[in-house]
Amino acid sequence: MRKSLFTLSLFLIFTICAAAQKTMTVTSPNGKLKAEISIGDKIEYRVLHEADLMLDKSPISLQLTDGRVLGQKPKLLKSVKKDVNTSFDAVIYKKNKVKDHYNELTLLFKGNFSVIFRAYDDGIAYRFSTYMKAPFEVENEQATFNFADNYKVYAAFSNNWNGKDTSFERQFANSHESHYEHFNISEWNKHRLAMSPLVVEAVKGKKVCILEADLLNYPGMYLNKNDGSNSLKGVFATYPKEMKKGGGAMHHELVQTREKFIAQCAGKTVFPWRAVVVAVNDYELANSDMVYKLATPTQLSDLSWIKPGKVAWDWWNDFNVYGVDFESGVNNDTYKYYIDFASTQGIEYVILDEGWAVANKMDLFQIVPEIDLKELVAYAKARNVSLILWAGYNSFNADVEKVCKHYSEMGIKGFKVDFMDRDDQLMVDFQHRTAKIAAKYKLLIDFHGTYKPAGLQRTYPNIINFEGVYGLEQMKWASGSVDQVSYDVIIPFIRQVAGPMDYTQGAMRNATKNNYRPVWNEAMSQGTRCRQLAQYVIFESPLNMLCDNPSNYMAEKECTEFIAEIPTIWDETVAMNGEIAKYVTIARRKGDAWYVGSMTNWNKRTLELDLSFLGNGNFKAEIFRDGINANRAARDYKKEMIDIPANRKMTIQMAQGGGFAMKITSL
Repeated sequence: MRKSLFTLSLFLIFTICAAAQKTMTVTSPNGKLKAEISIGDKIEYRVLHEADLMLDKSPISLQLTDGRVLGQKPKLLKSVKKDVNTSFDAVIYKKNKVKDHYNELTLLFKGNFSVIFRAYDDGIAYRFSTYMKAPFEVENEQATFNFADNYKVYAAFSNNWNGKDTSFERQFANSHESHYEHFNISEWNKHRLAMSPLVVEAVKGKKVCILEADLLNYPGMYLNKNDGSNSLKGVFATYPKEMKKGGGAMHHELVQTREKFIAQCAGKTVFPWRAVVVAVNDYELANSDMVYKLATPTQLSDLSWIKPGKVAWDWWNDFNVYGVDFESGVNNDTYKYYIDFASTQGIEYVILDEGWAVANKMDLFQIVPEIDLKELVAYAKARNVSLILWAGYNSFNADVEKVCKHYSEMGIKGFKVDFMDRDDQLMVDFQHRTAKIAAKYKLLIDFHGTYKPAGLQRTYPNIINFEGVYGLEQMKWASGSVDQVSYDVIIPFIRQVAGPMDYTQGAMRNATKNNYRPVWNEAMSQGTRCRQLAQYVIFESPLNMLCDNPSNYMAEKECTEFIAEIPTIWDETVAMNGEIAKYVTIARRKGDAWYVGSMTNWNKRTLELDLSFLGNGNFKAEIFRDGINANRAARDYKKEMIDIPANRKMTIQMAQGGGFAMKITSL
């Protein structure tokens, strides 16, 4: 009898709990992807793709400093569903129109907050929103990503961990430039922070890319191993309290102490999106629009002055020009040489990198005596070239408005801002504030020494590029053990999902795996010449550097002309094939011309390309292939002109660390 009563009691408890818990579903337009949201003592969601569990039940919440936890024992007041099927014009992007098709579920809770879920055909996203009367502070955010098994991960960790610290404090200050590591979730050292996005290899080889979007006034999201063996969690830098100037040449602002909260928020706040992109094939990640779709639409009414393009760059090549009758360096003669080169090749910009302003002064109004900036602006303008200035963060942030106003009136067209190296709320707000002020004075901004993009590039298209990548500049000092070639065929599937990259390609000195060595003033790339050409197609970069010096480019006429004419924004993008860490091929169209780029890792590779996207008609192609001896001399290449076969099939071969690039036009 007692046993029967006990069993009955358990049944009644289970029934009451089940009744108290609500489960709601939002499904993608094609029906393949869905999120199941459970509301009981907490808010949890899980993600399925064609019945495959991509994310197991994962709790989410916002913990406030006043003791409230938005998402703990929530009381649902109302739910609203809607479907959206539209498209919008994209600007300064990899395509000119973006399809925006999703189903949305909004959950309104007691306590003046809501959670919005969206289901796209390629991913699930959610965000919190509050509509309170008074400001508040967020002590922490619970963003959990629970997986069903001990899957492998591709993750890039903060590069400021000393191997000993058990706190994350040191890691919150980092340049966001790290190679990817490949390991099982169980092998993750819980004391290390990974940067988002990252990719998890889930069931049946499907990939899950974890990212964030619409980051405007909130700390960026790192990822860390959760207490569960197959679980990851979001980690956020706490709010800076005390800071001092420091670092190399006093460019950095160093956080000395931090508050106990991560963000100060207005009563009405819309929080960043947390999203998982699900890909059956790796190459689908290389064409994701998730971050761009989720970002706040552009806040600028006039976009006509925003001019993407290429940049002749001085720093990587260390001003190492030759065959001239002046001593090269930070001086007007050298920059006139760069300007003449840019003008001849139709390159839109020349950048004056570090050195034009007096060092260690943190004052951008003190120009070195070797530079007459007004003369250079006039000289460049007469040759249809514009100038961009490099600026350390502290110098620029000293008075953003004054700096932008002064140099805009002089005729400068933009700034490359460097050494931010944080993504706490103050730094994120700095970038948002800079975007608005720079737009006021019609200035472009390239955020170098920064975290990954997270949607600001759509909201303020004058923010034209971001670093947050282990770019080619590293090859000036990286040891031979650094594998840049493999990294190159990882980032299109992970880092580039977030947005454009200031990778700074274009090396004319190219090295095989065994021949590479770091050389500061005559730097070289790993991999072949054709790999460098292909990167101008594969890597998304609306403000794209030519990293080598004009003398080297003028000695390589064919390659230089090909690079110079490649667009930096596009009308259409097609991710053709690829596997993370192995190879990638991307095609992009501008007007009537298609460009195709392909890269491989250190393995020789033969690929068959399907060019059926060309449609009807007859086409010819200008092709740059790895030369027959590229495995020995990486600079070896072959240029040829061919007709595209009627069946649209084409076989290409790439050398070790090789690449392939072509331009296709109609006959």
